[in-house]
Amino acid sequence: MLLDVAAAGGEDQGRSGRVGERRPRRKETTPMLVREAMTSPVVTIPRTATVRQAIRVLHEHDITALPVVDDSGRLAGIVSEMDLLRGVFEHDPRAFARPVATTSSPAPRLVGDVMTHDVEIARPGTDVAELAETMMKTRIKSVPVLAGSDIVGIVSRRDLIAILARDDARIRDDVLAAIAEYGPDDVRWDVSVREGIVELRGRSDEPGQRIADVLARTVPGVTRVSIRE
Repeated sequence: MLLDVAAAGGEDQGRSGRVGERRPRRKETTPMLVREAMTSPVVTIPRTATVRQAIRVLHEHDITALPVVDDSGRLAGIVSEMDLLRGVFEHDPRAFARPVATTSSPAPRLVGDVMTHDVEIARPGTDVAELAETMMKTRIKSVPVLAGSDIVGIVSRRDLIAILARDDARIRDDVLAAIAEYGPDDVRWDVSVREGIVELRGRSDEPGQRIADVLARTVPGVTRVSIRE
């Protein structure tokens, strides 16, 4: 069963001030969609693969989970490091004073035997903030991203950490570059960044502010955007 993380919608924007008084306008947003954070293309594995094969794939690609696909390439589940490690190691008798009883049941051999069937998924347009909240609540480490029924990427905790770890100076350079390339030519924006929070200062009309806000939000590592005149 696939459990879809719904995309968040809507913004709460307010205004304050006396008649005839124009006060600084502050707008804050949560800035990133899943398609801007996901790892793509994604490494997958068939459910008929062996546990050992899956372990080698994880090791070779330095990843912690694999979407599992059926014979038609559709998502059938997900398998993690912990899933694959269950029952793989035998107890070493040298570590115990008394003999250790061995299990009579063989370790699972196929990915389909150990994978998780109920998979939390995201869409490319899902809000990263909502996905991160879901991952924390459910204690999952990786979420496949589907466009229709196609697996187009995966988001892991490592991906989210990498985004937040970006240097403020690099974020500022990227925001300036995005606004310079795609923003209106008649507005000059002063950009400051602190701990991923971007502040834009400049005189612009409402459409110009919205364009600058959207452009800043597309930069990886931005956690919040505010606009002041």
